[in-house]
Amino acid sequence: MNYQNHQIREKILIVDYGSQVTKLIARRVRELGAFSEIINPLRLERIKDIKIYKGIILSGGPSTVVNSPQKKIPKILINAKIPILGICYGLQLLAITFGGKVITKKTLREFGKAEVKKKNNSLLTRNFFDDNASSVWMSHQDAVSHIPRNFNLVGSTKNSKFTIIENKNKKYYGVQFHPEVTHTKKGKILLKNFIYLICNLKKKWRISSQKNVLINKIKNIVKNENKVICALSGGVDSSVTAILVHKAIKSKLKCIMVDTGLMRKNEFKKSFRLFKKKYKLNVSIIKASSLFLKKLKNVHDPEKKRKIIGQLFIKIFESEAKKIKNVKYLAQGTLYPDIIESKSVTGSITSKIKSHHNVGGLPKKMNLELIEPLKDFFKDEVRKLGKSLGVSDEILNKHPFPGPGLAIRIPGKITKEKIKIVQEADEIFINNLIDKNYYKKIWQAYAALLPVRTVGVMGDSRTFEYICLLRAVISDDGMTADSFFFPKKFLDDISNKIVNNVKGVNRVVYDITTKPPSTIELE
Repeated sequence: MNYQNHQIREKILIVDYGSQVTKLIARRVRELGAFSEIINPLRLERIKDIKIYKGIILSGGPSTVVNSPQKKIPKILINAKIPILGICYGLQLLAITFGGKVITKKTLREFGKAEVKKKNNSLLTRNFFDDNASSVWMSHQDAVSHIPRNFNLVGSTKNSKFTIIENKNKKYYGVQFHPEVTHTKKGKILLKNFIYLICNLKKKWRISSQKNVLINKIKNIVKNENKVICALSGGVDSSVTAILVHKAIKSKLKCIMVDTGLMRKNEFKKSFRLFKKKYKLNVSIIKASSLFLKKLKNVHDPEKKRKIIGQLFIKIFESEAKKIKNVKYLAQGTLYPDIIESKSVTGSITSKIKSHHNVGGLPKKMNLELIEPLKDFFKDEVRKLGKSLGVSDEILNKHPFPGPGLAIRIPGKITKEKIKIVQEADEIFINNLIDKNYYKKIWQAYAALLPVRTVGVMGDSRTFEYICLLRAVISDDGMTADSFFFPKKFLDDISNKIVNNVKGVNRVVYDITTKPPSTIELE
């Protein structure tokens, strides 16, 4: 079910060629006050009037233009005579389509940060360069070796001469780097220039304006005597979903909190009281920790864990639905990053990263129909939407917490002992982040337990216990992330507190890996 407002007339069309960060392009466009829609190139012919769009952005992708069957930009886009911006793979398509050349060569590959130097002025790069250079993020193995006739060079890197090109008359532009990711220092400025200086859009879209659109859409879906049950965990996503659906259908909503035994220490009880007393939701708790632990016994594979948890959730919700008359729908707080890592929502060839329990982990056959009003949004957008709904900061400022819970923070075999260790260590870590005023500066933080025991010395005695891994990242959207920098004293103190207070841990490590190449969670 698509909940977006398609009545908006000022919008950008994003053609998805399979990049993992395609949705980030849409997010940046929306951040800048313009509406955007994503479409698979194979579905372009279904568009009745291409000229309702003011600009077109061609995404990056995992394919190589050199060997791709889609070697040219579809005619429907060219014939529309609308400004086009090609990103990475999109730049290469632009070059090939109009007679340029693209080659594959090891010396032309660029991954990670690069510096692009200004060669000529362009509307696209107004205020983009500092001292004729700008830091960008690259991810390509092919490169343009010759630009088409009537195209001009705007910027170059050491390995890629034609990093930024333009055809000013036709308003065609291409960049080899990814302006949509936070690692490109002034990427938003470049996108802003394309949207407003080149496409001449007007700022008309705000996330808070989607509140009434979503509420009305839910009302139209849940008709007559139909009822909805909502999977409520107490996190930002499920909480905003529950309150949004509640505003739409009131008493037709029943919220269910499933106690899997895999949540943070004491958090479930606090959340339950909050929803009951403050938000007046019809909510009940299903105690199922023994069932989840039984099903996860001796399961090591992370994909199996996610699928087992996803299927168990659905079985429980379907079982509860049978106890309530006329329940037809299950509402859950699925976000776009969940979907993009589990499968491609647009039908593109995006690589699957992992199955999220509420997407790829769902069973093929379900008795309930899904309502996922947040599936086109990112976490920060959901927080803004929640604010417009009157959701408290107590909920909105919570760090993301995975649906499978601690199951994916305990690589390998899961036991009651390990769950308790992680809960205790995590509580110490999070409480200290709050006490030292770090919590709000961090996107997500947690403690995990590695499936390795090491030798230690405590009180002159030999120990053989687990390694506790701590992770804290900063991010805008969860699609890319950097590790948070702690002073050495904080890490020393937190290590001592965990080792001294959590039985079963004799070593603490801090994960400094970025995303990519890693993911934020371990599994």
